Amino acid sequence: EAEIEELKKQILQLEKNADQVSLINGENATADVLKFQNDRLKYQIYHLNLAINKQEDALQAERRKSMPSIQRILQGIFDIAIEKAFPDVTISAIVHPSTQERFGDYQCNNAMTLSKMLKEGGVSLSPRNVAEQIVKCLPVNDVLEKTEVAGPGFINITVKKDFILSLLRDVILYGVRPPTMDRRKRVVVDFSSPNIAKEMHVGHLRSTIIGDSICRLLEFIGHDVLRISHLGDWGTQFGMLIAHLRDTFPNYLTQSPAIEDLQAFYKAAKVRFDEDADFKKRAYEGVVKLQARESDYFKAWQMICDVSKNEFEKIYQRLGVKVINRGESFYQDLMIDVVKDLETQNLLELDEGRKILKVPSEKIPLTIVKSDGGFTYDTSDMAALKQRVIDEKADWLIYITDGGQACEIAGYVNTQLVRIVHVPFGVVLGEDKKKFKTRSGDTVRLVDLLNEGIRRAEAKLVEKERDKVLSKEELETAAKAVAYGCIKYSDLSHNRTNDYIFSFDKMLDDKGNTAVYLLYALTRIRSIARLANVDLSELTSIAEKSLIEFDHPKEWKLAKLILRFPEVLEKILDDLFLHP
Repeated sequence: EAEIEELKKQILQLEKNADQVSLINGENATADVLKFQNDRLKYQIYHLNLAINKQEDALQAERRKSMPSIQRILQGIFDIAIEKAFPDVTISAIVHPSTQERFGDYQCNNAMTLSKMLKEGGVSLSPRNVAEQIVKCLPVNDVLEKTEVAGPGFINITVKKDFILSLLRDVILYGVRPPTMDRRKRVVVDFSSPNIAKEMHVGHLRSTIIGDSICRLLEFIGHDVLRISHLGDWGTQFGMLIAHLRDTFPNYLTQSPAIEDLQAFYKAAKVRFDEDADFKKRAYEGVVKLQARESDYFKAWQMICDVSKNEFEKIYQRLGVKVINRGESFYQDLMIDVVKDLETQNLLELDEGRKILKVPSEKIPLTIVKSDGGFTYDTSDMAALKQRVIDEKADWLIYITDGGQACEIAGYVNTQLVRIVHVPFGVVLGEDKKKFKTRSGDTVRLVDLLNEGIRRAEAKLVEKERDKVLSKEELETAAKAVAYGCIKYSDLSHNRTNDYIFSFDKMLDDKGNTAVYLLYALTRIRSIARLANVDLSELTSIAEKSLIEFDHPKEWKLAKLILRFPEVLEKILDDLFLHP
């Protein structure tokens, strides 16, 4: 918009110049000279108009695909004012939504910081005077209705009604769109990450839900997202599992083993490993043969992995989660290269037979090679990091699990170019405020948790007599939607760094900050829209011709809240906190 205004100013100047040429030359100029000068000016004006049309078309196309952030627009306006008022100071405008309606729509809070910076440079100016100077230097624009300096130097901002209405019209015409994206990025999100031969349990719940939600947000914005579940599918435990498989299903090479309960299978193998010395010896031998890729052992390993992956996929499908399983085995060959790289750079130290890597930010060094020559989780994390940055060409790595601590040391990552974020989260607690477990003290299986959620959700629906108006299939669909929605929303509505108490009773409450309440509100909104009998095409037709007015204060408040959608998403993209 600023470029368009600048082009229009140039046209006005050219037209003014054309008039001046005529006056200056008057009778002295020949007709041919005047015609030449006039044609040249017309040519310049023609091409400037073309540039304006091109800019306006680009602006319109941008408005179709993205929602402008009022906060970001205001920051741009106040950046110009601050630079003009205080050209010797470098600082970005700080604009936040106002905490109370009487303070306007937004506030600029730079005055106090600027006053301090000016004082350090030998200029004494109170924060209030700083704020007044900023207001005086505000550029002409179509956004600001009024500004007011309040208190010690806060600048209260009221946005023009017509500007807000024009943005709302775009919402009606083009729908809800993501905020403007500076650049499309390749983002690798590492989340969920269960272990092979073990069932997913409540401990995987938060990583899976938070990870999937972050991926959905990034995809909505328009980034290229690679969803990775870093499976624990390699290590000494597989020698134990393969030995047990060979004993229990001796025909496994020709007849697929019927392993119905992999958790029980794992426990049985572990008992034998702990109690039977001969079995333990064969288990260790099995690890060596697996690492050597002996065909029979490798096939047994694949069978065990496939059984687990199938069970994981059932959970993912129920929760609507898409993810690529890429385990530690994927990085085995890459680990060798990682160790060579670290040794070449003289970054590894010997410590009681181990090869360790010291990280300045970590108290405990990373073990890259064990004393027996084997690799560790740290080695796997390093190899995964290298592969994601170099092969996947990631611009942004998000870990919703542990890992990747040594990113800069190995030289694989320039953190000026690649953003690496760890997304920590608290644990799920039972209503006794202790770690969520079964009555017998076992970890709660995720499949059991989901089944219990459906059972309770269906009971709640029956209690409200929804079974009398819904078919059996509809009731089942509704119960699943309510159950899975409640479980997800209960997690996401809490600050992810805090522990939270898992309570189906609170989740299924139809009052307060719950998924049930939101689903109920959505149903009411759709009911109102249906009873109003106004088709979306009618609204679109009206919006194309004129601005839609809002008379009631609550309508106006809701309209402004709707337009905060892009700035809320921009904040989440910055800190990855999903809770309201």
